[in-house]
Amino acid sequence: MFKLYVIGIGYKPFSPVISNIVKASDVIVASGRLLDIFIQYDIYESVKEKLRVINNVDETFEFIKSRISNLKSHIVLLASGDPLFFGIGRRSIREFGREAVEIIPDISSVQLAFSKIKESWDDALLLSLHGGSDPLKRRHLPYDISDIPNLLKTHKKIAILTDSINNPSKIAETVHSSGLGGLCRMFVCEKLGYPDEKIKEVTPFEFRNLSFVQPNLVVLLNQSLQDITEALTPAQGYAEHSYNDAHLIGLSEKDILHSGGLITKDETRAITLHKLRPLPFGVFWDIGAGSGSISVEISRLCPQMNVFAVEKDPIQTATILNNKMRFNLANLHVIEGEAPFVLKELPTPHRVFIGGSGGRLEEIVRFICETRTEIIVINAATIETLNNAFAFLQKSTYDIDVVQVSVSRLKRIGDGNHFSAHNPVFIIRGIRV
Repeated sequence: MFKLYVIGIGYKPFSPVISNIVKASDVIVASGRLLDIFIQYDIYESVKEKLRVINNVDETFEFIKSRISNLKSHIVLLASGDPLFFGIGRRSIREFGREAVEIIPDISSVQLAFSKIKESWDDALLLSLHGGSDPLKRRHLPYDISDIPNLLKTHKKIAILTDSINNPSKIAETVHSSGLGGLCRMFVCEKLGYPDEKIKEVTPFEFRNLSFVQPNLVVLLNQSLQDITEALTPAQGYAEHSYNDAHLIGLSEKDILHSGGLITKDETRAITLHKLRPLPFGVFWDIGAGSGSISVEISRLCPQMNVFAVEKDPIQTATILNNKMRFNLANLHVIEGEAPFVLKELPTPHRVFIGGSGGRLEEIVRFICETRTEIIVINAATIETLNNAFAFLQKSTYDIDVVQVSVSRLKRIGDGNHFSAHNPVFIIRGIRV
């Protein structure tokens, strides 16, 4: 019966089993670039008469289909590294079915790249910006090069497969222009597996005007995020927990990374969430997010809701990013900047929580009211903030309710117990009429 063996090459010699598959094949299909690699294999001289060099992917599959009429054909398709890592393996299975295709991987280029720079890659985000060389046939990619700065804010390591259009220089320019260049180490790994492979490390600023040999890939390391991640460890007082628990709500202050006491206390958080009336879908803004405790709870409770945690303090922003990774919250987006200015770039919210305003509460409330969001909740620790929030909301078309939350917790003193009071918090809610 027809069988297509998609065999990855580039980094390791063939095992005896793979060598026998290649020798027994009727034809071996490879691109010109992979032929340059395959020539270096010991088996090349004995099978070179079977080689068919085709550089166009569509033509490659048309050729293979033309051989299916011979039901006993055994075809080898040479691929780069791991054929199922942004490679030709996926299309091979789609074209010919799982029963007819066998995938035999080499190590991937990303594995090799991280080994060269001596960094672990189990916590890296892996992207392909390789859309193809033909502008008329470029593949639609899930991420664009313009997404990299925001991705860098939430991932301490990113590996990027490039092409001639989305090249290292363009990536470097994008990172540098975003203001993140000073926080990043950038590696360009050229021609991995070739005798003339090169690993280059400089800053994104320096990479902007350089040219690079194809194929290559880029690794970006967010140093600030790495340093803060290492600093916020259970050894410094944070509890180690499993976050795959079935409960949807009810994280404690020990679960959520925070510093300086900047976290909405458990009981206040519970009432705040109730007042917000979270939706299963939509957009949520958490302004002055601090450690991001409200954002974390909403993101876990409503995984289909887009949650934007807005915070101007870079230290607190880094803490939110670590909480995002800690709880694996793909729907939580961290925005570093001052409200209301950064809010103009965000999608219109359905719910808004204001935990901090940096002295701009009136401007923020006025801006939110213009978006016609349905519910605004503001937590106030002082009488002045309570009065201002009430007055600002009263000027708009919102029904307002206010509760004071006073919490006392049991505390052991000597041989007895007593209740220790926390500072009261005022929770102001506006519901659009």
